[in-house]
Amino acid sequence: MNPLLESIQMCTLCQAVLPNPPRPILSFDSTSRILIIGQAPGQKAHTSGIPWNDASGEELRRWLAVESSEFYDTSLFGIVPMGFCFPGTGKSGDLPPRPECAPTWHSQILTALRDIKLILLIGSYAQSYYLKERSYRTLTENVSHYRDFLPDYFPLVHPSPRNRIWQKKNPWFEEEVIPELRKQVRQALVY
Repeated sequence: MNPLLESIQMCTLCQAVLPNPPRPILSFDSTSRILIIGQAPGQKAHTSGIPWNDASGEELRRWLAVESSEFYDTSLFGIVPMGFCFPGTGKSGDLPPRPECAPTWHSQILTALRDIKLILLIGSYAQSYYLKERSYRTLTENVSHYRDFLPDYFPLVHPSPRNRIWQKKNPWFEEEVIPELRKQVRQALVY
Protein backbone atom coordinates (compact mmCIF):
# COMPACT_ATOMS: atom_id res chain seq x y z
CA MET A 1 0.00 0.00 0.00
CA ASN A 2 1.01 3.59 -0.61
CA PRO A 3 2.63 4.90 2.64
CA LEU A 4 1.10 8.37 2.27
CA LEU A 5 -2.38 6.96 1.71
CA GLU A 6 -1.86 4.66 4.69
CA SER A 7 -0.90 7.64 6.89
CA ILE A 8 -3.95 9.60 5.76
CA GLN A 9 -6.27 6.67 6.41
CA MET A 10 -5.02 6.60 10.01
CA CYS A 11 -5.56 10.36 10.49
CA THR A 12 -7.55 11.40 13.57
CA LEU A 13 -6.93 15.16 13.32
CA CYS A 14 -10.56 16.22 13.71
CA GLN A 15 -11.86 13.19 15.62
CA ALA A 16 -13.29 15.37 18.41
CA VAL A 17 -15.70 17.19 16.05
CA LEU A 18 -16.85 14.35 13.79
CA PRO A 19 -20.22 12.64 14.29
CA ASN A 20 -18.63 9.20 13.67
CA PRO A 21 -15.18 7.74 14.26
CA PRO A 22 -12.73 9.06 11.62
CA ARG A 23 -12.82 7.17 8.33
CA PRO A 24 -10.88 9.08 5.68
CA ILE A 25 -12.28 8.12 2.30
CA LEU A 26 -10.02 8.76 -0.65
CA SER A 27 -8.09 6.79 -3.24
CA PHE A 28 -5.08 7.49 -5.40
CA ASP A 29 -1.92 6.00 -6.75
CA SER A 30 1.31 7.70 -7.79
CA THR A 31 0.29 6.88 -11.40
CA SER A 32 -3.22 8.43 -11.25
CA ARG A 33 -3.79 10.56 -14.36
CA ILE A 34 -6.90 12.52 -13.33
CA LEU A 35 -7.48 13.86 -9.85
CA ILE A 36 -11.04 14.45 -8.67
CA ILE A 37 -11.21 16.93 -5.80
CA GLY A 38 -14.70 17.06 -4.35
CA GLN A 39 -16.23 18.20 -1.09
CA ALA A 40 -16.43 15.47 1.56
CA PRO A 41 -17.81 11.95 1.69
CA GLY A 42 -21.49 11.61 2.51
CA GLN A 43 -23.01 9.20 5.01
CA LYS A 44 -23.35 6.51 2.33
CA ALA A 45 -19.64 6.72 1.49
CA HIS A 46 -18.76 6.73 5.19
CA THR A 47 -20.74 3.52 5.65
CA SER A 48 -19.42 1.74 2.54
CA GLY A 49 -15.90 3.20 2.46
CA ILE A 50 -16.33 3.81 -1.29
CA PRO A 51 -16.19 7.40 -2.59
CA TRP A 52 -18.85 8.59 -5.02
CA ASN A 53 -20.85 5.39 -4.44
CA ASP A 54 -24.24 7.08 -4.79
CA ALA A 55 -26.47 8.98 -7.23
CA SER A 56 -23.93 11.83 -7.38
CA GLY A 57 -21.24 9.36 -8.40
CA GLU A 58 -23.45 7.87 -11.10
CA GLU A 59 -24.05 11.33 -12.53
CA LEU A 60 -20.36 12.21 -12.34
CA ARG A 61 -19.43 9.02 -14.22
CA ARG A 62 -22.05 9.90 -16.87
CA TRP A 63 -20.51 13.35 -17.23
CA LEU A 64 -17.06 11.81 -17.60
CA ALA A 65 -18.31 9.02 -19.89
CA VAL A 66 -16.47 6.37 -17.88
CA GLU A 67 -17.52 3.05 -16.42
CA SER A 68 -17.22 2.28 -12.71
CA SER A 69 -14.27 -0.01 -13.45
CA GLU A 70 -12.34 2.92 -14.96
CA PHE A 71 -13.49 5.40 -12.33
CA TYR A 72 -12.25 3.25 -9.44
CA ASP A 73 -9.00 2.30 -11.18
CA THR A 74 -6.45 4.34 -9.21
CA SER A 75 -3.99 4.24 -12.11
CA LEU A 76 -6.56 6.38 -13.95
CA PHE A 77 -8.39 8.39 -11.28
CA GLY A 78 -7.37 9.69 -7.89
CA ILE A 79 -10.24 10.73 -5.64
CA VAL A 80 -9.33 13.24 -2.95
CA PRO A 81 -12.01 15.32 -1.22
CA MET A 82 -11.44 18.63 0.53
CA GLY A 83 -12.49 16.95 3.78
CA PHE A 84 -11.67 13.25 4.06
CA CYS A 85 -14.32 12.16 6.57
CA PHE A 86 -18.10 12.53 6.67
CA PRO A 87 -18.58 15.89 8.45
CA GLY A 88 -22.13 15.28 9.66
CA THR A 89 -25.51 16.64 8.67
CA GLY A 90 -26.87 20.15 9.09
CA LYS A 91 -30.27 21.76 8.46
CA SER A 92 -29.97 21.70 4.67
CA GLY A 93 -27.79 18.68 3.99
CA ASP A 94 -24.26 17.61 4.83
CA LEU A 95 -22.06 20.03 6.73
CA PRO A 96 -19.09 21.66 4.92
CA PRO A 97 -15.86 19.67 4.61
CA ARG A 98 -13.62 19.89 7.65
CA PRO A 99 -11.05 22.65 7.05
CA GLU A 100 -8.08 20.70 8.46
CA CYS A 101 -7.68 18.09 5.72
CA ALA A 102 -6.67 20.11 2.65
CA PRO A 103 -3.92 22.22 4.28
CA THR A 104 -2.59 19.19 6.14
CA TRP A 105 -2.52 16.66 3.31
CA HIS A 106 -3.22 18.02 -0.19
CA SER A 107 0.26 19.35 -1.00
CA GLN A 108 1.78 15.99 -0.01
CA ILE A 109 -0.73 14.17 -2.20
CA LEU A 110 -0.11 16.44 -5.19
CA THR A 111 3.64 15.93 -4.82
CA ALA A 112 3.15 12.15 -4.79
CA LEU A 113 0.95 12.18 -7.92
CA ARG A 114 3.58 12.54 -10.61
CA ASP A 115 1.39 11.65 -13.63
CA ILE A 116 -1.63 13.95 -13.10
CA LYS A 117 -2.82 15.44 -16.39
CA LEU A 118 -6.08 17.04 -15.22
CA ILE A 119 -7.62 18.09 -11.91
CA LEU A 120 -11.41 18.26 -11.64
CA LEU A 121 -12.54 20.78 -9.02
CA ILE A 122 -16.04 19.79 -7.96
CA GLY A 123 -17.98 22.37 -5.99
CA SER A 124 -17.21 25.71 -4.42
CA TYR A 125 -14.92 24.47 -1.63
CA ALA A 126 -12.42 22.90 -4.05
CA GLN A 127 -12.64 25.85 -6.42
CA SER A 128 -12.08 28.44 -3.68
CA TYR A 129 -9.09 26.53 -2.32
CA TYR A 130 -7.35 25.89 -5.65
CA LEU A 131 -8.37 28.77 -7.90
CA LYS A 132 -7.84 31.46 -5.23
CA GLU A 133 -7.58 34.90 -6.86
CA ARG A 134 -8.21 33.39 -10.31
CA SER A 135 -11.69 32.38 -9.17
CA TYR A 136 -14.69 34.24 -10.48
CA ARG A 137 -17.30 35.58 -8.10
CA THR A 138 -19.59 32.53 -8.29
CA LEU A 139 -19.36 28.82 -8.94
CA THR A 140 -21.54 29.27 -12.04
CA GLU A 141 -19.05 31.78 -13.44
CA ASN A 142 -16.13 29.43 -12.72
CA VAL A 143 -17.89 26.59 -14.52
CA SER A 144 -18.94 28.75 -17.47
CA HIS A 145 -15.35 30.05 -17.80
CA TYR A 146 -13.79 26.59 -17.43
CA ARG A 147 -11.47 27.23 -20.40
CA ASP A 148 -9.68 29.92 -18.37
CA PHE A 149 -8.42 27.22 -15.99
CA LEU A 150 -7.32 24.59 -18.51
CA PRO A 151 -5.09 22.66 -18.90
CA ASP A 152 -4.59 22.36 -15.13
CA TYR A 153 -8.07 22.57 -13.65
CA PHE A 154 -11.61 21.88 -14.80
CA PRO A 155 -14.20 23.41 -12.42
CA LEU A 156 -17.55 21.63 -12.14
CA VAL A 157 -20.78 21.99 -10.23
CA HIS A 158 -21.47 19.14 -7.82
CA PRO A 159 -23.32 16.29 -9.61
CA SER A 160 -25.80 15.93 -6.73
CA PRO A 161 -29.46 15.35 -7.61
CA ARG A 162 -30.06 18.57 -5.64
CA ASN A 163 -28.30 20.47 -8.44
CA ARG A 164 -30.68 19.36 -11.19
CA ILE A 165 -32.45 22.71 -10.85
CA TRP A 166 -29.13 24.47 -11.49
CA GLN A 167 -28.57 22.30 -14.56
CA LYS A 168 -32.04 23.12 -15.93
CA LYS A 169 -31.35 26.83 -15.47
CA ASN A 170 -27.98 26.48 -17.20
CA PRO A 171 -28.51 24.28 -20.30
CA TRP A 172 -25.10 25.37 -21.65
CA PHE A 173 -23.55 23.06 -19.05
CA GLU A 174 -24.88 19.89 -20.71
CA GLU A 175 -24.52 21.28 -24.23
CA GLU A 176 -21.04 22.78 -24.04
CA VAL A 177 -19.22 21.86 -20.84
CA ILE A 178 -19.93 18.11 -20.68
CA PRO A 179 -18.64 17.40 -24.23
CA GLU A 180 -15.46 19.37 -23.50
CA LEU A 181 -15.07 17.61 -20.15
CA ARG A 182 -15.31 14.22 -21.89
CA LYS A 183 -12.72 15.32 -24.45
CA GLN A 184 -10.32 16.49 -21.73
CA VAL A 185 -10.80 13.26 -19.76
CA ARG A 186 -10.08 11.08 -22.80
CA GLN A 187 -6.96 13.11 -23.61
CA ALA A 188 -5.73 12.79 -20.03
CA LEU A 189 -6.26 9.03 -20.04
CA VAL A 190 -4.34 8.42 -23.28
CA TYR A 191 -1.06 6.72 -22.50
